[in-house]
Amino acid sequence: MLSRPQDFAAIQGAGTTRSHPLFTVRFQRTGLETTRFGLSTGRRLGGAVVRNRVRRRLREVLKSMVLTCQPGWDVLIIARPAIVGIDHDTLVGALHRTLVRGGVIEGATG
Repeated sequence: MLSRPQDFAAIQGAGTTRSHPLFTVRFQRTGLETTRFGLSTGRRLGGAVVRNRVRRRLREVLKSMVLTCQPGWDVLIIARPAIVGIDHDTLVGALHRTLVRGGVIEGATG
């Protein structure tokens, strides 16, 4: 996972963006052997309990997709308020389609 402010700033400055009503995803190619993910949940989502729940749900979805990800990416997922009330299957499908569009996952299945 991305956690350093420098990593978040690098993606914000140089990454490409794909938008969805549930989240915005920024992608940046790296020379690393792994793909790293960062999660941003702002106060617009709600209180700390809500933001933590959104982060847990996103991490759970990402764990199921990590084996299909191409190496060498930094990915920043910026949650939007609509994500709070969405069901699990919709979240999985939306994130998968967005990662395919960004090039992190190959193929158009899901």
